[in-house]
Amino acid sequence: MAKLNAYRTLEEIRERKADLSEALGKDTTKIQELWGKVFVKREETSKGDFIASMISNGVMAVDAFLLYRKLRKNYQALFGRKKSKKR
Repeated sequence: MAKLNAYRTLEEIRERKADLSEALGKDTTKIQELWGKVFVKREETSKGDFIASMISNGVMAVDAFLLYRKLRKNYQALFGRKKSKKR
């Protein structure tokens, strides 16, 4: 629940507004710094690093597929399909 401040004068409101404006300015600066770090261009990689990355991504894809098959086999109700009854 939000804390309600009891302001009695316009000066108290102006001080609070100035404090909030200063805090907002600091937050904006911090956000701009972090946003700039998100899109930093990576260093050039060698062919060996590229191949290692491709192998790693391939292994992760196979692992994800095998996990999906295992989960689907054991928990078919999660995937919206029911086992058909054998007669």
